[in-house]
Amino acid sequence: MARRRAKKGWLWAVVLAAPAALGLYAASALRPAKPGPAKTFRIEKNLGLSQALGLPEVAPAVRDRSVWAAYANLKGQPPTVSEGTYRVRPGMTPDELFRALRSPIRQMVRLPEGWWIARTARRLEEQGVCRAEDYVKAAAQPERFRVTAGFPLPNGSLEGYLFPDTYDLPPLLGAEAVVRRQLEAFAKRAASLESDPERLHRAVIVASLVELEAGVDEERAKIAGVIENRLARRMRLEIDATVLYAMQEWKQLGPGVVRTVKSPFNTYLNFGLPPGPIGSPGLKSLEAALKPDQHGYLFYVARPDRTHYFARTYEEHRANIRRARLERQAQGSP
Repeated sequence: MARRRAKKGWLWAVVLAAPAALGLYAASALRPAKPGPAKTFRIEKNLGLSQALGLPEVAPAVRDRSVWAAYANLKGQPPTVSEGTYRVRPGMTPDELFRALRSPIRQMVRLPEGWWIARTARRLEEQGVCRAEDYVKAAAQPERFRVTAGFPLPNGSLEGYLFPDTYDLPPLLGAEAVVRRQLEAFAKRAASLESDPERLHRAVIVASLVELEAGVDEERAKIAGVIENRLARRMRLEIDATVLYAMQEWKQLGPGVVRTVKSPFNTYLNFGLPPGPIGSPGLKSLEAALKPDQHGYLFYVARPDRTHYFARTYEEHRANIRRARLERQAQGSP
């Protein structure tokens, strides 16, 4: 009888001690791991929280995945982690880590008007969004985006159609996602300006020239008018930006260089428009290309304040060049 009571007492001791032991283990398991370097990673589609805790980038911060998942449930944490880019580090408390998994990284990246694909690619790589070569490769494959673009895409290259803007482009987003966002922006803001694909493509080419020639919005349609006037008179456009595009460099051109660059894009050597856009025009340049001003100007020269002198004859143009040169000298510019 005494032995039976002793056995029963032992069992009760075990039963009473078990919760305490579990509690001690849970408390230990919920302690932050040893501090370590932060890891940035991408989740491409919604993932269960328990699965996210087991990811290679997250696991080093978690002592016991089941305990941390149970704790998250008790704290009412969302059961899934949304698509996005995240950054966590060993040494985070459970609450800090769950907060990080609720807060995908946002990174606003400016993709400027006038930049061509290779220039944009370098900025994307600098910001950790994707590799430059991946972006260049994706932009050279319009067929990958035709089904979802929402408007007719050109063949061979998406140059000119990758809409310039400030985007939320977190690290590790990937080249294809960037291209899709830019095409979506073009579809919403620019594609409706012209329903005919051929006319739209021509407008994109002209707009890409205007974008790099115009210094102020008020002159965009005026410069587009000069381009159309020169084309109508079978005059070479002689636009420096086309030479820079052919060289794939953005720099000051030295004397005589414009006639040494052999390329179909060089409008000093070739008549007509270049064979394609030379960068990504903004909305105002596209509007100017579709509705150029009607005037008789055939020449323009830049002034120090980024406006231009316009001329109808070469003699007027030469006089304007002298005026602009004197203005630059007065301001100490080359």
